[in-house]
Amino acid sequence: MVDLRPVGYVIGLVIAALGVTMIAPIVLDGLLGDGNAHAFAAAALVTTMTGWLTALACRNSAGRSLSIRQAFLLTLGIWFLVPGFGALPFILGAPGARFIDAYFEAVSGITTTGSSVFLAVDDLPPGVTLWRGMLNWLGGLGIAFIAMIFLPVMRVGGMQFFRTEGFDTFGKVLPRATDIARELFLVYALLTALCMAVYAMLGMAPFEAVTHALATIATGGFSPRAASFSGYSAPILYAGAVFMLLGSLPYIRYVQFLRGSARPLWRDAQVRGYLAWVAAGVSSVALWRVATSEQDLEPAFRETLFNLVSIMSSTGFGAGDFPVWGAFPMVVALWMGVIGACSGSSAAGLSVFRVQVMFGALGAQIRRIHAPHRLAPVRYAGRPVDVDTMDAIVLYLGAYIITFGIIALLIVETGVDFESALFASWTSIGNIGYGYGPMVLPTGTFLEFPDMAKALMILAMIMGRLSLLSVLVILLPRFWRE
Repeated sequence: MVDLRPVGYVIGLVIAALGVTMIAPIVLDGLLGDGNAHAFAAAALVTTMTGWLTALACRNSAGRSLSIRQAFLLTLGIWFLVPGFGALPFILGAPGARFIDAYFEAVSGITTTGSSVFLAVDDLPPGVTLWRGMLNWLGGLGIAFIAMIFLPVMRVGGMQFFRTEGFDTFGKVLPRATDIARELFLVYALLTALCMAVYAMLGMAPFEAVTHALATIATGGFSPRAASFSGYSAPILYAGAVFMLLGSLPYIRYVQFLRGSARPLWRDAQVRGYLAWVAAGVSSVALWRVATSEQDLEPAFRETLFNLVSIMSSTGFGAGDFPVWGAFPMVVALWMGVIGACSGSSAAGLSVFRVQVMFGALGAQIRRIHAPHRLAPVRYAGRPVDVDTMDAIVLYLGAYIITFGIIALLIVETGVDFESALFASWTSIGNIGYGYGPMVLPTGTFLEFPDMAKALMILAMIMGRLSLLSVLVILLPRFWRE
């Protein structure tokens, strides 16, 4: 029998901390006098008290260390329960959403997916708009940081939690998990502040600069505007693309950079591969658009850069009329979304690292066919990939493809057309945020999807955020055996 008290203690503290963060929208709505502050105040009270009482009930286990099994349950508990409390302001106040819609929006925010079921987001109270951006930002890396702050109380080595979160630090460059959390949080906050400042300097309204920056660095995609980045100036679009790229690089490399070592960032094979694939995708689609339309090169390049970076970084912002560009851009975008960005960032997808290793394995197999007696080990960045790592990557890729197909078929069974269901599965499991298909285009949201389809997307978003296996492992009977 698994002892859930240590898990409950940490989850309770995380939920209580989430309630405290609701002070920001309370103050904002209170100052502006729009009448929605009471909803946040009630949600904050319920959230903080529930979290505190849960931690209090489990505090007799505060000195115990977590097992691997408990670390997985802690991760799942955070990502399934925290959005439920994050959804309370959407239910108690504007927009007065039903639970399934509010929970969908909160899960989409905390998993940094960016898909929405809210119409007319331009008309939402400022506090709600800020809260949506905060959900993105907290979900990017903040929730993990909050949990890491409390894990030393449990005397956990720390790297367990990073494994269950899908982090890949490429070696223990820092000695303790608390050090990793502290320095990564500093990088995260600095990038967010810099993004806010740049957006504001380029002419974005201050409040929009804040909310967009929260979502950009988190690769989250929630925008305070229904039009997202459409209508902004060219410099703002270029800045958005740059910061989405920065937010989707391995954060541990930034820590090394701040410590005076830039070489790991420049020499990281994953970073180089990611930037090369972005360049190839953007250049091919931009040239295709120029060749098949009367659009000039610079506007075509700018819109293509912004949208494809948004998709591959799993952010979800949009600019222009991307859905009507044609089949070739859509195919390129589909594959870029599946690949995703770098391991060790807040982005999702298969990850560049895993895809690079699989290409290496494919090349090694081709060499073996050509020369059966020749040793052809799989290498990554010049180093051989051990069997355990290779098996884990193959397992993950297989699970990703199978889960993607199953979720799409199940959504079809709820009454959604195949095209909309395919892209719903793609955007959910990849935490991408883009919607496409007959049921999405009229409103630009997933509001018209049946409740069961939304529930499947919620499950897919959480599975994608946790790299699938953290969710699937609890379904094994062996997981629950002592």
